[in-house]
Amino acid sequence: MRATYVRHLAVLGALIAVLPGALLSPTLFSSAEAAEKPKAAKTPPAAKAAPAPAPKTEAPKANQPIANQSSGDELKADSADAMDDSEKSDAKGSAAGLPIPRFVSLRTNPINLRTGPGVRYPVDWIYTRRHLPVEIIAEYDTWRHIRDPDGAEGWVHQSMLSGKRTAVVTGGVQTLKRAGEDMAPVVATLEAGVIVNVQRCPAETGYCRVEVNGLQGWLKREQFWGVYSNETVQ
Repeated sequence: MRATYVRHLAVLGALIAVLPGALLSPTLFSSAEAAEKPKAAKTPPAAKAAPAPAPKTEAPKANQPIANQSSGDELKADSADAMDDSEKSDAKGSAAGLPIPRFVSLRTNPINLRTGPGVRYPVDWIYTRRHLPVEIIAEYDTWRHIRDPDGAEGWVHQSMLSGKRTAVVTGGVQTLKRAGEDMAPVVATLEAGVIVNVQRCPAETGYCRVEVNGLQGWLKREQFWGVYSNETVQ
Protein backbone atom coordinates (compact mmCIF):
# COMPACT_ATOMS: atom_id res chain seq x y z
CA MET A 1 0.00 0.00 0.00
CA ARG A 2 2.78 2.41 0.96
CA ALA A 3 4.62 1.59 -2.31
CA THR A 4 1.46 2.27 -4.38
CA TYR A 5 0.87 5.55 -2.58
CA VAL A 6 4.48 6.65 -3.17
CA ARG A 7 4.17 5.76 -6.88
CA HIS A 8 1.01 7.88 -7.20
CA LEU A 9 2.73 10.82 -5.54
CA ALA A 10 5.65 10.51 -7.94
CA VAL A 11 3.36 10.54 -10.98
CA LEU A 12 1.38 13.47 -9.60
CA GLY A 13 4.62 15.41 -8.99
CA ALA A 14 5.81 14.79 -12.53
CA LEU A 15 2.51 16.08 -13.96
CA ILE A 16 2.69 19.23 -11.81
CA ALA A 17 6.27 19.86 -12.99
CA VAL A 18 5.37 19.51 -16.72
CA LEU A 19 1.97 21.28 -16.73
CA PRO A 20 3.15 24.98 -16.28
CA GLY A 21 5.64 24.68 -19.15
CA ALA A 22 2.99 23.25 -21.44
CA LEU A 23 0.58 26.04 -20.61
CA LEU A 24 3.11 28.89 -21.05
CA SER A 25 5.08 27.76 -24.13
CA PRO A 26 3.89 29.18 -27.52
CA THR A 27 3.02 26.83 -30.36
CA LEU A 28 5.90 26.54 -32.88
CA PHE A 29 5.79 25.34 -36.48
CA SER A 30 8.69 24.53 -38.73
CA SER A 31 8.68 25.99 -42.23
CA ALA A 32 7.45 22.68 -43.58
CA GLU A 33 4.67 22.52 -41.03
CA ALA A 34 3.62 26.07 -41.73
CA ALA A 35 3.41 25.32 -45.42
CA GLU A 36 1.10 22.38 -44.74
CA LYS A 37 -1.16 24.36 -42.42
CA PRO A 38 -4.45 25.13 -44.22
CA LYS A 39 -5.09 28.81 -45.06
CA ALA A 40 -8.38 30.64 -45.17
CA ALA A 41 -9.74 30.83 -48.70
CA LYS A 42 -10.03 34.31 -50.24
CA THR A 43 -12.92 35.31 -52.38
CA PRO A 44 -11.63 36.74 -55.68
CA PRO A 45 -12.84 40.26 -56.51
CA ALA A 46 -15.48 40.73 -59.11
CA ALA A 47 -14.01 40.96 -62.61
CA LYS A 48 -14.07 44.39 -64.23
CA ALA A 49 -14.32 45.06 -67.90
CA ALA A 50 -10.98 46.30 -69.24
CA PRO A 51 -11.14 49.65 -71.05
CA ALA A 52 -10.62 49.60 -74.76
CA PRO A 53 -6.97 50.34 -75.67
CA ALA A 54 -6.30 53.77 -77.08
CA PRO A 55 -5.20 53.83 -80.71
CA LYS A 56 -1.43 54.17 -81.14
CA THR A 57 0.44 55.96 -83.83
CA GLU A 58 4.01 55.11 -84.63
CA ALA A 59 6.18 58.04 -83.61
CA PRO A 60 8.44 59.34 -86.37
CA LYS A 61 12.12 59.80 -85.75
CA ALA A 62 13.50 63.22 -84.87
CA ASN A 63 13.70 65.53 -87.88
CA GLN A 64 12.32 62.88 -90.20
CA PRO A 65 10.44 64.24 -93.26
CA ILE A 66 6.83 63.11 -93.33
CA ALA A 67 3.65 63.73 -95.27
CA ASN A 68 1.22 66.50 -94.39
CA GLN A 69 -0.86 65.86 -91.27
CA SER A 70 -4.29 66.95 -90.16
CA SER A 71 -4.88 70.63 -89.44
CA GLY A 72 -5.04 71.65 -85.81
CA ASP A 73 -2.07 69.56 -84.63
CA GLU A 74 -0.18 72.79 -83.95
CA LEU A 75 -2.79 73.80 -81.36
CA LYS A 76 -2.12 70.92 -78.96
CA ALA A 77 -0.15 71.44 -75.74
CA ASP A 78 0.08 69.26 -72.66
CA SER A 79 -1.05 70.31 -69.18
CA ALA A 80 2.48 71.04 -67.97
CA ASP A 81 3.01 73.54 -70.76
CA ALA A 82 -0.34 75.15 -70.06
CA MET A 83 1.03 76.13 -66.64
CA ASP A 84 3.79 78.30 -68.13
CA ASP A 85 3.69 81.92 -67.00
CA SER A 86 2.19 84.27 -69.57
CA GLU A 87 5.38 86.31 -69.56
CA LYS A 88 7.25 83.21 -70.73
CA SER A 89 4.81 82.51 -73.53
CA ASP A 90 5.29 83.67 -77.11
CA ALA A 91 1.56 83.88 -77.80
CA LYS A 92 1.47 87.68 -78.17
CA GLY A 93 4.50 87.86 -80.43
CA SER A 94 5.37 91.23 -81.96
CA ALA A 95 2.08 92.66 -80.65
CA ALA A 96 3.78 92.81 -77.25
CA GLY A 97 6.82 94.56 -78.68
CA LEU A 98 9.07 91.50 -78.66
CA PRO A 99 12.17 91.93 -80.82
CA ILE A 100 13.04 90.06 -83.99
CA PRO A 101 15.23 88.08 -84.04
CA ARG A 102 14.93 86.54 -80.56
CA PHE A 103 15.55 83.20 -78.92
CA VAL A 104 12.74 81.02 -77.52
CA SER A 105 12.33 77.29 -76.90
CA LEU A 106 10.05 74.52 -78.09
CA ARG A 107 7.09 74.34 -75.74
CA THR A 108 6.08 70.71 -76.20
CA ASN A 109 6.51 67.79 -78.58
CA PRO A 110 5.96 66.67 -81.23
CA ILE A 111 5.98 69.94 -83.21
CA ASN A 112 5.50 70.25 -86.95
CA LEU A 113 7.91 72.46 -88.88
CA ARG A 114 6.02 73.59 -91.97
CA THR A 115 7.16 75.16 -95.21
CA GLY A 116 4.83 78.14 -94.73
CA PRO A 117 2.70 79.98 -92.15
CA GLY A 118 -0.43 77.80 -92.10
CA VAL A 119 -1.71 74.25 -91.73
CA ARG A 120 -2.17 73.97 -95.49
CA TYR A 121 1.57 74.02 -95.98
CA PRO A 122 3.30 70.61 -95.91
CA VAL A 123 5.34 69.41 -92.96
CA ASP A 124 9.08 69.34 -93.58
CA TRP A 125 10.21 68.03 -90.20
CA ILE A 126 8.89 66.97 -86.83
CA TYR A 127 10.66 68.07 -83.66
CA THR A 128 10.49 65.54 -80.84
CA ARG A 129 12.90 67.24 -78.44
CA ARG A 130 11.10 69.44 -75.96
CA HIS A 131 12.80 72.66 -74.73
CA LEU A 132 15.15 72.79 -77.73
CA PRO A 133 16.23 76.43 -78.26
CA VAL A 134 15.21 78.04 -81.54
CA GLU A 135 15.52 81.52 -83.00
CA ILE A 136 12.52 83.46 -84.30
CA ILE A 137 13.58 85.30 -87.45
CA ALA A 138 10.17 86.38 -88.83
CA GLU A 139 6.46 86.48 -87.95
CA TYR A 140 3.18 86.28 -89.82
CA ASP A 141 -0.05 86.52 -87.85
CA THR A 142 0.08 83.67 -85.31
CA TRP A 143 2.94 81.88 -87.06
CA ARG A 144 6.66 82.11 -86.37
CA HIS A 145 9.51 81.53 -88.79
CA ILE A 146 12.22 79.79 -86.77
CA ARG A 147 15.78 78.59 -87.15
CA ASP A 148 17.10 75.66 -85.10
CA PRO A 149 20.67 74.97 -83.87
CA ASP A 150 21.44 73.00 -87.03
CA GLY A 151 20.37 75.88 -89.28
CA ALA A 152 17.09 74.32 -90.47
CA GLU A 153 14.28 76.85 -90.97
CA GLY A 154 10.50 76.66 -91.18
CA TRP A 155 7.23 77.81 -89.67
CA VAL A 156 5.53 76.75 -86.43
CA HIS A 157 2.43 77.96 -84.65
CA GLN A 158 3.03 80.43 -81.81
CA SER A 159 1.35 78.12 -79.27
CA MET A 160 4.20 75.66 -79.75
CA LEU A 161 6.81 78.12 -78.48
CA SER A 162 7.74 79.31 -75.01
CA GLY A 163 9.68 82.33 -73.81
CA LYS A 164 11.60 80.06 -71.41
CA ARG A 165 15.27 80.46 -72.27
CA THR A 166 17.29 77.36 -72.95
CA ALA A 167 20.53 76.67 -74.78
CA VAL A 168 22.29 73.68 -76.32
CA VAL A 169 25.94 72.87 -75.69
CA THR A 170 28.12 73.02 -78.82
CA GLY A 171 31.72 72.35 -79.84
CA GLY A 172 32.38 69.09 -78.03
CA VAL A 173 32.78 68.51 -74.30
CA GLN A 174 32.55 71.76 -72.28
CA THR A 175 33.34 72.51 -68.64
CA LEU A 176 30.71 73.92 -66.30
CA LYS A 177 32.42 76.33 -63.87
CA ARG A 178 31.48 77.18 -60.30
CA ALA A 179 31.77 80.90 -61.07
CA GLY A 180 31.89 83.06 -64.17
CA GLU A 181 35.68 83.16 -64.20
CA ASP A 182 38.28 81.32 -66.27
CA MET A 183 40.11 80.09 -63.17
CA ALA A 184 36.97 78.94 -61.31
CA PRO A 185 36.75 75.27 -60.26
CA VAL A 186 35.03 72.87 -62.63
CA VAL A 187 31.62 71.62 -61.48
CA ALA A 188 30.93 69.19 -64.30
CA THR A 189 31.59 68.46 -67.95
CA LEU A 190 28.81 68.67 -70.53
CA GLU A 191 28.75 66.91 -73.87
CA ALA A 192 27.69 68.61 -77.08
CA GLY A 193 23.92 68.49 -77.57
CA VAL A 194 23.01 68.79 -73.89
CA ILE A 195 20.16 71.26 -73.29
CA VAL A 196 20.59 73.64 -70.34
CA ASN A 197 18.24 76.19 -68.77
CA VAL A 198 19.60 79.72 -69.04
CA GLN A 199 19.18 81.50 -65.69
CA ARG A 200 20.99 84.76 -66.32
CA CYS A 201 23.65 86.36 -68.48
CA PRO A 202 25.02 89.49 -66.81
CA ALA A 203 26.09 92.43 -68.94
CA GLU A 204 29.79 92.94 -69.65
CA THR A 205 30.66 89.28 -69.07
CA GLY A 206 31.28 86.37 -71.38
CA TYR A 207 29.61 83.88 -69.05
CA CYS A 208 26.02 82.80 -68.39
CA ARG A 209 24.65 80.98 -65.36
CA VAL A 210 22.86 77.81 -66.42
CA GLU A 211 21.16 74.82 -64.83
CA VAL A 212 20.99 71.20 -65.95
CA ASN A 213 19.40 68.36 -63.98
CA GLY A 214 19.51 70.42 -60.78
CA LEU A 215 23.20 71.27 -61.21
CA GLN A 216 24.05 74.98 -61.55
CA GLY A 217 27.17 76.60 -62.91
CA TRP A 218 28.61 78.98 -65.50
CA LEU A 219 29.31 78.48 -69.20
CA LYS A 220 31.02 80.75 -71.67
CA ARG A 221 28.69 82.14 -74.31
CA GLU A 222 30.73 80.55 -77.09
CA GLN A 223 30.25 77.13 -75.49
CA PHE A 224 26.54 76.97 -76.31
CA TRP A 225 23.88 78.16 -78.77
CA GLY A 226 20.84 80.10 -77.59
CA VAL A 227 22.09 83.52 -76.37
CA TYR A 228 23.44 86.43 -78.39
CA SER A 229 27.02 87.52 -77.73
CA ASN A 230 25.98 90.94 -76.38
CA GLU A 231 22.63 89.95 -74.85
CA THR A 232 21.72 90.47 -71.19
CA VAL A 233 19.44 87.83 -69.66
CA GLN A 234 17.96 88.56 -66.24
